[in-house]
Amino acid sequence: MPILPSGVAIQTRYMIEALLATGEFQVLSLGGAIKHKSYEPIQAAKEWKIYPIDGYGSREQLSSVIQGFQPDILWFMTDPRFYEWLWMMEDEIRGDIPMVYYHVWDNYPYPKFNKKFYESNDAVATISKVTSDIVQTVAPSVLEHYIPHAADPQSFKVIPEVNLMEFYRNNPSLINKKIFFWNNRNARRKQSGTLIHWWNDFINLKPEYKEDCMLIMHTDPADPNGQPLHYIAAELNLSSENFLLSTEKLPAQALALFYNAAYCTVNISDAEGFGLSTLESLNCGTPIITTMTGGLQEQVTDGEEWFGIGIEPSSKAVIGSQQVPYIYEDRVSREDFLNALETMYGMDPEEYRSMSAKGVEHVKKNYSFESYQNKWVHFLKHIHEHFGSYETRKNYKNWDKNTL
Repeated sequence: MPILPSGVAIQTRYMIEALLATGEFQVLSLGGAIKHKSYEPIQAAKEWKIYPIDGYGSREQLSSVIQGFQPDILWFMTDPRFYEWLWMMEDEIRGDIPMVYYHVWDNYPYPKFNKKFYESNDAVATISKVTSDIVQTVAPSVLEHYIPHAADPQSFKVIPEVNLMEFYRNNPSLINKKIFFWNNRNARRKQSGTLIHWWNDFINLKPEYKEDCMLIMHTDPADPNGQPLHYIAAELNLSSENFLLSTEKLPAQALALFYNAAYCTVNISDAEGFGLSTLESLNCGTPIITTMTGGLQEQVTDGEEWFGIGIEPSSKAVIGSQQVPYIYEDRVSREDFLNALETMYGMDPEEYRSMSAKGVEHVKKNYSFESYQNKWVHFLKHIHEHFGSYETRKNYKNWDKNTL
């Protein structure tokens, strides 16, 4: 599992906490995806230990875990190509340990090149309807289970205006501002630099936009996977009256204050497996502006009601690499994004309040936190019962070594 503070990492923690609460599970995590200051094991809870590793681990590390702990389920996530060494371990894994893949693939065309990976698992859990459709179409014989993300309602909820007064006292420059909030990693596909440029264009369209509107970006402006956001803002002469960077790591309750103070939360990513920040925003009663891509499009509308503004991609770039032959990037246009900002800014107050309330209900109905945790518990219990464990393995097929 990743220790990185990403959406899927947060969801993984929610899942593990639910498993531990049953008293029936123990969890051993190989925590990677970031550089570690220490490689000492972390006792995260009584029955949960994390072993920090570099990248996504190695065959030797997993072999050591299997020999030392004899796990009953092997659960892994993100792109299977990060684990190419895993598919060389059939003798150590396939006949002993059920495999569950947590799939975060975020776009079409259907990745037929993933078929062999899907079929080599006992089950695949998917995070969006797009991902679910992809697995069912590419590998219909695989047990697929749709478990969309959820926002913890104890942290992310509507906060009465009177309870926001301390927040405004600590941030007086935000009083009477229409705050457009962006909470994402500073990564290329998130379009962080594009957002700053287009925001500058927006506030210069009309004097009232510059007077009333503020963009707050909660991110690491120096993330090596993204752009130098401080530099871009300085180059455009953006003032603190219209643009702020929030760079400190915040606990969930503090982040919820930003969502509640915001007028709108924005995500114009080119590709997004789910997009947790927009779901957290909706649960706080704040509408969203999103690209109609991946899991974002399921959040902004249920097919009948809208809980913000969804922007259809104006183009689809087919990108890829030697490992991933093709995948779409869904790119919105500057014109469509500026139109969305203007529409949101000028929305009738009654329409806005209605959209806000419907967004909260949408999350309760379709992204219930309790349901999310229950689904994982029931799903993994089913895996254990149907496919066995280290000592009782059953109902599996050997890997096709001609395709792996």
